[in-house]
Amino acid sequence: MKIKKFNNSQIINGIAFGFSAAFLISAFIAAIYTGEWGSVFQNWYRILITPCPLVTDYFAIGGLASAMLNAGVCGMVCFLFMIGLPGNSHTNTLSGYFLVVAHCFYGLNLLNMMPCFLAPFVYLHRQKLDYKDNLHICMYTTSFAPFISEFLFRYTQRDTFLFGQAQLELKGVILAVCFCLMMGYVTPAILPGARAWHKGYNLYNGGLAFGVFGFFVFNLMYRTMGIVPPEIITVENPIYIRFGESYRLYGNCFYLLIFLFCFLTGYFLNGRSLKGLSHLLKDTGFRSDFAEKYGMSVCLMNIGIYGSLFLLYLNLVILFTNGAGFTGPTFGIMLAALTFSAMGQHPRNVLPILIGYQMLYLVTGFFCHMNGRELTWSLSTQGYLNGVAFATGMSPLVGHYGFRVGILSGFLCASMCTATSAVHGGFVLYNGGFTAGITVLILLPILEHYLPGTRSEMKDQRLNMQELLALVQNKKNSSQSEKQP
Repeated sequence: MKIKKFNNSQIINGIAFGFSAAFLISAFIAAIYTGEWGSVFQNWYRILITPCPLVTDYFAIGGLASAMLNAGVCGMVCFLFMIGLPGNSHTNTLSGYFLVVAHCFYGLNLLNMMPCFLAPFVYLHRQKLDYKDNLHICMYTTSFAPFISEFLFRYTQRDTFLFGQAQLELKGVILAVCFCLMMGYVTPAILPGARAWHKGYNLYNGGLAFGVFGFFVFNLMYRTMGIVPPEIITVENPIYIRFGESYRLYGNCFYLLIFLFCFLTGYFLNGRSLKGLSHLLKDTGFRSDFAEKYGMSVCLMNIGIYGSLFLLYLNLVILFTNGAGFTGPTFGIMLAALTFSAMGQHPRNVLPILIGYQMLYLVTGFFCHMNGRELTWSLSTQGYLNGVAFATGMSPLVGHYGFRVGILSGFLCASMCTATSAVHGGFVLYNGGFTAGITVLILLPILEHYLPGTRSEMKDQRLNMQELLALVQNKKNSSQSEKQP
């Protein structure tokens, strides 16, 4: 039987629909699995009205089923924009989609997402820029969603705030609206600048830019105003506690099925062949669009293999160290780790980073033992689980400079991953990308100094704005002439 040929844009849209549908179906199954049937929408409402700085566990706030529902609805909204706007979906659109659904388990929900998501359209309209080519900008701006929840439900109330009750005030709504309009204009402007800092070696370009800007906003809101920063809301959810605050069995079954389906779908779409996969796995990942070079069918196989590798890593560290299990944030970072699997990440250039995290754990454990002190963290501590997912964004650094540099980058990134969120109060969801960006800023000048040949090689490379995760400057009228990825 002859298989219908799909282009890259159609496959990207299909991935968005497939993952979103999987979340929605899974919400129904999860409600039966946990016994939350009958309270799913009520629990989802609680998620919508809860302030959510990092790391707010939506499995505790609402529940497994309501968090799945939240991811499914937010994912479907992104999908509708992807198919509703004229033009092609690109790999940066897919990266934005994965970042959105990843954080729907710890900080992002439909209510705080939509103002951030829609705000850049005002800028795009005024600048007469194509909406579809810049849809990823709208998705990345959702990184600031915790600010929206804070403005609406807690910042102007503070002492009168009550968990589970929505008490809107006009001044809070005004602050949220003004903040969104500001971000609609700021986000497109700061992304290219951050890209110039790390020269493409941190795939999570928005993380570095947003972390720096979030540092300014957070300190203006709290430190400058003399207001005590808020606490992360923790809830004792009896169902969640009954499962040991970890849905490990459910999470493994869900992701194994997803990754198997991705690999098999890619295999069949690739003409029942692994052709191109070996070349992708040898790619450095530096300024590389896998979809354009190898096709999205090969990228689907990469998602299946790479996702399975990362799932294995999570299971190993949860099994052999004490810390968090399959919490909401852990469930979400599985998706965050896939963000650039179509434009830079694959098992070979991610593995050294994972080893670097392990090296930090062994080294600090050794020195603590030598000094008679107990190590206070492990690789399964929630901050380190989250950090390693975003540290994979340094994969181009590994591909370009080699295995040992990859281990070193993972080592350095792990040493900072739990400290950087304090800079912006946890109100920037892409904190791991912020940490990875700082790591690259530290390493890159040293590497360029001792490897000047690599620096000269970089100067000769062509810059493609679409590959930089920055604003695409083509006007609306010329969007049809864009080259299909």
